[in-house]
Amino acid sequence: MTTSPRPPADRPGSTNPSAADSAPGSGSTHASVQEHLDRRRAGRRRGMIVAAILAVLALVAVGIVALTQRSGGEGGAGGAAGELTALRIADTAQSDYQDAIIEVGRENGLDLEFVNFDDPYLPNTALLEGEVDANSFQHIAWLSAFNGENDSDITPLFSTNISQWGLYSSTVTDLAELPDGARIAMPDDPSNFSRALFILQSAGLLEISDEEGFYPTEEQITANPKNIEFARLAHESVQTAYEDPSVDGVVVGTDDFDPALGITVDDALQAEDPEAPSSVPYTIIVATMPDRAEDPVWEQLEETYRDQRVVDAFNEEKNGQASYVDRPRSELLDALEELDKARET
Repeated sequence: MTTSPRPPADRPGSTNPSAADSAPGSGSTHASVQEHLDRRRAGRRRGMIVAAILAVLALVAVGIVALTQRSGGEGGAGGAAGELTALRIADTAQSDYQDAIIEVGRENGLDLEFVNFDDPYLPNTALLEGEVDANSFQHIAWLSAFNGENDSDITPLFSTNISQWGLYSSTVTDLAELPDGARIAMPDDPSNFSRALFILQSAGLLEISDEEGFYPTEEQITANPKNIEFARLAHESVQTAYEDPSVDGVVVGTDDFDPALGITVDDALQAEDPEAPSSVPYTIIVATMPDRAEDPVWEQLEETYRDQRVVDAFNEEKNGQASYVDRPRSELLDALEELDKARET
């Protein structure tokens, strides 16, 4: 058996429109229906407005997040390390100067780490083996000698500083007081031994052949009126011979001395001129492998090293015993090429 569907029961506040049209008093009922429809339309309009506002707010929030992330990736103060470009730099001693470089580097979009070695040969070895991205410890003459000995092609990126070298003695205060047969401690590596010979020559203690190039040896000394004896030591050990009673003097960088000794360039019997063109081979550089030399990241790194806060940290640490220098890369490359040719002849 089938049944006819019943019309829906009226709900409170609602009316069956077809019945309302034919029922007595249909005018007031029609008005009620119209009011109901108007309220529904108004409710839909409010919902659409609220939805539109929420959509706009969501877009604004997404934009703020993207901007924050982009700022962090560019090295902003709030940027996380993962959003920066990581670089590992080999050096030979931890210092407050390195801390300043790291701090300023973050502002320039870099996450820097210094890897410090006791052995001065290891920063270059680490670079060749891909353990670091660059190093910052050597002068151009040292680099030329290392490349020649190891058939490598590490290349300079930019200059940082040059240390003040000189002849120092704990026993005499004037060159004229050096005895005949004076024993002078000097670095034993070719580049720094040659540098020491030039300083002794500038002091009038030696004469070197005009054909010595950048790497004079003992065989190229043409005059030694005081019969100077050379005590050749590892570079990092020369300053320790300063107070050795068997040594009359040392030729080394002023900043290599223990700061507790209070030795300054004014104490040198003969000092090297760091601004002279002849000092270019002894400019300390940041270096990398040639296949990475054109990477734009080095511009960020150089900008970091040139920042006045980094320079101030360097000057405070070195106490005036080394000078910051800004030499064009082309000049550094020319010096390296000239040194390579001199070494090969």
